[in-house]
Amino acid sequence: MISKIDYLRKHFAPMLNKTLKIALSHRIAKEFPRIGGERICDLCADLILEVVGQHMRMAESIQHGQCLWMGVSVDDPPARRKRIRDTDLVPVVLDISTPDDIQAILDRTAVSERMLSKAIRLCEQAHAQGALLSNADLSVIMNRSDSQIATLLAAHERETQKVVPRRATLHDVGTGLTHKRIICWKRYAEGKSSEQIAFETHHSIEAVDCYLGDFDRVRNCRKQGMTQEQIAFTLEHGVNLVKQYLEIDDELETRDDLH
Repeated sequence: MISKIDYLRKHFAPMLNKTLKIALSHRIAKEFPRIGGERICDLCADLILEVVGQHMRMAESIQHGQCLWMGVSVDDPPARRKRIRDTDLVPVVLDISTPDDIQAILDRTAVSERMLSKAIRLCEQAHAQGALLSNADLSVIMNRSDSQIATLLAAHERETQKVVPRRATLHDVGTGLTHKRIICWKRYAEGKSSEQIAFETHHSIEAVDCYLGDFDRVRNCRKQGMTQEQIAFTLEHGVNLVKQYLEIDDELETRDDLH
């Protein structure tokens, strides 16, 4: 018996394959013929579309004064020789200009104060969306030098004893000791628990315990009369890191002497 041809399906079923996914799959198969069969190419196309979807926003979702920016995922800390291209990026929507910014200009608020307020806002907005900004990100967005921004944020953190969530603090990228100082200060000057410190500094409990453990080891080595070079060799830390912890110890000792 001769099977009846379904002309409806014959003519219109191919339309189902006129999609971006199929176009990507075809291009992948064409450019990389050894990558695998149709199923593998379709899977690769799905992964590409997933990434593209995460990094795009409808025009209607971006309002006046906002921009889409790529931050480093909070959950993807740096590692030795790890490049940004090997890091998970998270698209975030940031308020570049707000009515409060304009009002601050009209009120003749000092430029440094306006810069600090905007930098803190951008960092907190990115962190709330699962990403971290670097001082370089802030420099490009705000058209200011990264050193100027870093100095303002570090001074603010010292004064308020609060960590601004950014790569320099949560991912320990950079040379600043502010977040280490705040963590150690909250433990040894304020007597707070690791859980409290983790909540107040946007760190994990494990990270807080790691910093406190390093500080304790450095301090114990100092009490045994070691130089900072000897401490660095013994603990397998960089000399600069040891120096930072010694400065924190000096500050805590000064506080104890005053009391």
